[in-house]
Amino acid sequence: MESTSPRPIIGITCYVEEAVRGVWASMPHALLPYEYVTKIERAGGIAVLIPPRADADTEMARAVISRLDGLMLAGGVDVEPQRYAAQPHPSVQEARPDRDAFELALAEVTDDLDTPVLGVCRGMQVMAVAAGGTLEQHLPDLVGHDEHSPAPGVYGTHSVRTVEGTTLSALLGQQVDIPSYHHQSVSSHPGYLPAAWAPDGTLEAMERPESRFRLAVQWHPEAGQDDRLFDAFVQACARARG
Repeated sequence: MESTSPRPIIGITCYVEEAVRGVWASMPHALLPYEYVTKIERAGGIAVLIPPRADADTEMARAVISRLDGLMLAGGVDVEPQRYAAQPHPSVQEARPDRDAFELALAEVTDDLDTPVLGVCRGMQVMAVAAGGTLEQHLPDLVGHDEHSPAPGVYGTHSVRTVEGTTLSALLGQQVDIPSYHHQSVSSHPGYLPAAWAPDGTLEAMERPESRFRLAVQWHPEAGQDDRLFDAFVQACARARG
């Protein structure tokens, strides 16, 4: 993966899922909604997928990150509650130990190396758990509605208000409408500052100002038309490459 290209190389975590492709019977595939890739490419980066591994550790994560200029922790299923010392709520999805193992290790190593990171939905939750934080396992129990995830496979839309003085606020302004699809949220986030809130009090973004670029959002910017977050992330990755 060594390259003299000025374009930063950015890893994106993904799933391994059973899928049918053309005439082939169902078999495991490394999968990711292609919107993640196109957003990185449109912003000037080169995207590479990082398939999950249940045997991952920090040594493996460090070997991967040493070849990248940045990392995006993509959306997906719930983090296993045992990872943050909690008993599972009945709504919690089936655990994916392969994703949890590798992504938590990647979050830890990128923190140590100050590698630019953008977390999306589950990615924000992974970053919080890796830092010793905890999650709200079923948000409707807390806020009394399902606006954040209105129906299976259907994005919700609502506004978020950014926190004045944050990187996110400088990028997006005081308020922005976002596509949302999550039934969990971050409860505690050691080392991160709140960067945006939903009207119901749900934490919608967090960041670490002293890092090169370490920012996470609870919504799905890849599903929207606003590319500013990706532009800023790829630019930070380019600076790190330099």
